[in-house]
Amino acid sequence: MRLLMIEDDEELCEAVAVHLKKEGYEMDVCHNGEDVDYYISAFTHDVIILDRMLPGVDGLTILETIRNNGNATPVIMVTAMNGINDRIDGLDGGADDYLVKPFEVSELQARIRALLRRPRKFENHEILTFSDMELNINTYVAVCGSKSISLSKREGTLLEFFLLHKEQILTREQILSRVWGMDKFVEDGNIDNYIFFLRRRLKALETKVGIKTIHGIGYRLERKENA
Repeated sequence: MRLLMIEDDEELCEAVAVHLKKEGYEMDVCHNGEDVDYYISAFTHDVIILDRMLPGVDGLTILETIRNNGNATPVIMVTAMNGINDRIDGLDGGADDYLVKPFEVSELQARIRALLRRPRKFENHEILTFSDMELNINTYVAVCGSKSISLSKREGTLLEFFLLHKEQILTREQILSRVWGMDKFVEDGNIDNYIFFLRRRLKALETKVGIKTIHGIGYRLERKENA
């Protein structure tokens, strides 16, 4: 699981990161609003921990941008502003949870676990496209040129996740948590089976899109070379 913490208090970031890394999380840390775009575009995160008061671009503006771009990553807004209207503004702005400073790291960990247990709701766009292929996420029908094919719910959810993060490496853990859910027991080979099924579907479509295995890490949806 990979987390992004956007917080200008470097000491707080360091203290939180120590505890979360002990729990097995990977951590990216950003100290200002100007660098957020890089971390959002370069990496796939399971939860974003976002400070409301930041130098440069404030947390609410960052949150609005994230949601307007169709990014559905769960966000915990962290701030010393604990008035009821402040919490309402954060939640109405797209935050999934709201944590007031000062806080215990154990409570933050519990809130992260709670968000990871929730089924993920991906983008609201009906059609996702990449290269010569498109997917209707309501019907899970994939189309390439004159060819179309209906996917199972699991195949469609998997392809949807890949399309939302096209040309990014997705770890097996990220795929498991987003497609199956953190609280589901899934045998390791089950992921491989569905990757195989999905590759077979893409081959039948004769699309230029393929799934590449990144050995020891995971998979990446990409345009096939020489296609």
